[in-house]
Amino acid sequence: MKAKKILISQPAPANGSPYTDLISKYKLSIDFVPFFKVEALQAREFRLQKINILDHTAVVFTARTAIDAYFKICEEMRITVPETMKYFCTSESIALYLQKYIVYRKRKIFFGNGTNASIIDIIGAKHKNETFLVCVADSSKADIHKIFVKAKVNHTSGVFVKTVYSDLSNLELNNYDMLVFYSPSDIRSLQENFPDFKPNGMQFATYGPATLKALKGAKLTSTIVAPTPEAPSIAKALSIYFEQK
Repeated sequence: MKAKKILISQPAPANGSPYTDLISKYKLSIDFVPFFKVEALQAREFRLQKINILDHTAVVFTARTAIDAYFKICEEMRITVPETMKYFCTSESIALYLQKYIVYRKRKIFFGNGTNASIIDIIGAKHKNETFLVCVADSSKADIHKIFVKAKVNHTSGVFVKTVYSDLSNLELNNYDMLVFYSPSDIRSLQENFPDFKPNGMQFATYGPATLKALKGAKLTSTIVAPTPEAPSIAKALSIYFEQK
């Protein structure tokens, strides 16, 4: 069945969107509804983990939200982060975001190629004696924790960001022919909001291997998968899909 009405589990784009051309070219109806949001933990929530931030000589960030949460919690707990603290980020764009809180050029900042595994590469033998605090979201703690354990790097995985599922009770899913998911949390939100959900011919698109794995875990099948060499984005994957119809 050719999908005509599509729901994308993301906030509506603020400016120009690659979906605009798809809507016009293929006469589609596309709605944007975020299935979850992430929020920084409150200091009282963070304290339950019994983590002493100043016991660590280096911090690992995999997202900008984790940076915001880290410095917010430090402020709430009246912790002064020493200038000697080292920062390891999965990408340059995340590393540059640190400028919001510190004088970038005066600090020891390192970044990888965008993957969690690249953090281990930049730690290498040179920084392996540091004590790392890995700042994660509740939904991603296990993944990066396993990487650090396997590499035998001295670390603590601390949850700084929590996932809050959206209330989708007013959403009429049966009005859509296709759902597009960008995160495993989208699928968990679907299951929480609609525990008796049945696809009834509905199609699914997923971005990223973790999202695809989560969809399979929910016993659902993805018709459209991105990124691929031919389709680096969901918009491109949808374009290819409709061109072939």
